[in-house]
Amino acid sequence: MITVSSAKEMKNIIQDLKKQDKTIGFVPTMGYLHEGHLSLVDQSVRQCDITVMSIFVNPLQFGPGEDFERYPRDPKRDTLLAEKAGVDMLFYPDVKELYPTEPSVKVKAVDRTEVLCGASRPGHFDGVVTVLSILFNIVDPDKSFFGQKDAQQVAVVEGLTKSLHFPTEIIPVETVREEDGLAKSSRNVYLNEVERKEAPAIYQALNASSDIYKRNGRNAAIEHFRQALITVSGEIDYIEILTYPELKVPSESDTRLIIAAAVKFERARLIDNIIFTTEEES
Repeated sequence: MITVSSAKEMKNIIQDLKKQDKTIGFVPTMGYLHEGHLSLVDQSVRQCDITVMSIFVNPLQFGPGEDFERYPRDPKRDTLLAEKAGVDMLFYPDVKELYPTEPSVKVKAVDRTEVLCGASRPGHFDGVVTVLSILFNIVDPDKSFFGQKDAQQVAVVEGLTKSLHFPTEIIPVETVREEDGLAKSSRNVYLNEVERKEAPAIYQALNASSDIYKRNGRNAAIEHFRQALITVSGEIDYIEILTYPELKVPSESDTRLIIAAAVKFERARLIDNIIFTTEEES
């Protein structure tokens, strides 16, 4: 594995690989790698000739009071994990490399952003699509791999690539979970002992509520989720059922849906979701 910090050097390497007809898989991350990230690498290694991972804690997607400064970072550990997982090139730029000056152009996400996490984090997805536009231009991937745990992000990124005609295929990868169901997340390290025991209730409640939706509808499903978490110390930020990937209020004719939630604990805000269909299995 080689590590590259220069955008110009990365572009030159990619151009040489493209001349050799190599397919490029891309796994963009903010580091502090866990099994969820490594499952994306595994899919890229299976589907592409070359796997590129980026590690960049993007300041544009953190709002006032959010955890940019204390976001967990461990470059040495990340490098070892990336290499062991099969990453061929690790792109590790600093902020000045991607944002050398105050940008004269920024990308704005105008759809799929006013609900779920976007409702309480104005500008967050603008930061996401801005940095991904830069990274897609540098890495020029054939396929880009994203975890389904951040389902809203996947939906927004799919909209980005279609709207701006980026020639990369977005590959969503199923959420990786702990044995008790808790979704793997870099922020799980912020949970105290009690919160860690409580957190799996989120996924359990989502599963039960998706089944209730099929039988009794939206209001009953959401109420079940709220009641299921009533003894949990975390505060429900949102619980919502929407169409996917459009993220609109569903009608009776909509069959592919997402039930998604965010729960705020003392030092960690956890998100999770289930994408399900209301169609009967044949």
